[in-house]
Amino acid sequence: MGEYTFRARIEADPESVYDLFTDVHRMHEWTEGVSRISDEVGPPGQVGSSYTVWFGPMRSPSTILEAERPRRFRTRFGNRLLRGQWAVALEADGDGTLLTETFVTEGLLPAIMARLWATGSYRGSFKGELASFKRIAEREAREPAT
Repeated sequence: MGEYTFRARIEADPESVYDLFTDVHRMHEWTEGVSRISDEVGPPGQVGSSYTVWFGPMRSPSTILEAERPRRFRTRFGNRLLRGQWAVALEADGDGTLLTETFVTEGLLPAIMARLWATGSYRGSFKGELASFKRIAEREAREPAT
């Protein structure tokens, strides 16, 4: 089992950050390799809802375990390469949001793969994806509402 925690301060309100983070149809914008979302059951952001994230031909079924807008979001995800739980906690921080993201893997191969993705800040790493998410959230927070 491996556990990895990453934090970022985002110049956007917690509600906007939560809404973006839970929009599975936009996940490909910051998560490297996501090719599509399928098998959606239930409303997005609701406990018990599920969906499948595809990374090319590899699928990762996901189920929402906890959803408390705008503070918490937790899912169980998994395939043979990477499986476990992913949690996001959001706290108001002045005019922005402090986001804490935690991955907890299950199994030996997933622990090894998570270690690879947790090391460094390259685009496909956990840190790289969080940095991409931060840029998108802050850009959208600066854009005037239409």
